[in-house]
Amino acid sequence: MSISALGKAVSIRALDKSYGATRALEGVSLEIAAGEFCTLLGASGSGKTTLLKTIAGFETYDSGNILVDGADIGPVPVSRRNIGMVFQNYALFPHMNVRRNVAFGLDMRRLPAREIETRVEEALALVDLGAYAERLPRQLSGGQQQRVALARALVIRPDILLMDEPLGALDKNLRQSIQLELKRLHAAVGATVVYVTHDQEEALFLSDRIALMDKGRLIQTGSPRDLYDRPANRFVAGFLGECNFIPSEGGEIAVRPEKLRVGRQSAACDQSFEARVISVNFMGRGFRVILERGGTELAALTDASDEIAALRPGDMVTFGFQKNDVMDIAAA
Repeated sequence: MSISALGKAVSIRALDKSYGATRALEGVSLEIAAGEFCTLLGASGSGKTTLLKTIAGFETYDSGNILVDGADIGPVPVSRRNIGMVFQNYALFPHMNVRRNVAFGLDMRRLPAREIETRVEEALALVDLGAYAERLPRQLSGGQQQRVALARALVIRPDILLMDEPLGALDKNLRQSIQLELKRLHAAVGATVVYVTHDQEEALFLSDRIALMDKGRLIQTGSPRDLYDRPANRFVAGFLGECNFIPSEGGEIAVRPEKLRVGRQSAACDQSFEARVISVNFMGRGFRVILERGGTELAALTDASDEIAALRPGDMVTFGFQKNDVMDIAAA
């Protein structure tokens, strides 16, 4: 038997949850397709972790429904939801070796010893930790411990894999490495993943779909490209990546920094303006230029060129953009 198995669809319908006078979730509705990697993205207090906990069964909700593969799981106890969980702190048993940690969920299900052994070997191979099976958690690096936690969640062949800020405790390089591992694992296993993070870059890299939350409400859902290129409003544009909000006759317009052209490149733009240079910083592949126009600071990401490198604070320079690079956003 293979560990690979297509996950199940999740349907969240009009979910409400309050803690006293505080609305933690307000009419949240979200459809997650079978096998989809869906990220709940938002700042602290946005409701993303509360939503994840309601799916897991760790939190009750006041009204609404959560369906998995069409069945309402509201009355189903946590132990019978067949949901895998991965946390930021790994939650490994320190006295158990890697093999026993991964086998724990299968032991609780009282599966035959031969099947447990086979599935544990498959899970360890999937995360490339077969050679570490006899080690204790304290003998592993942070990244290896997180991969053990992943194997333990996947070995039960969950209908849904829930992940709550799983890479938050790792340094940047290791975090990027595990992100690549997660993409590979998702492609190999085909699980339905609901992933919580506040990291916009992580959400853009990992997700098939992003659900952006704020103050208990779902603000916009869609593919990473949809949310980045076609934000529903000012909040989405400013939260998901950097965005310039430029005053105009009709109020303001929104343009991403990589869409601004500075210096000679602005000559071919539909719209062009004069601005004062605040700073020019070399970023490896190009420059990050901060400009000031009419009291508003703007950021531009440009290619590396001698013209941009020669700019100094206080210089006046032309910048511009194309009309089709302006994002149509509401003020909310």
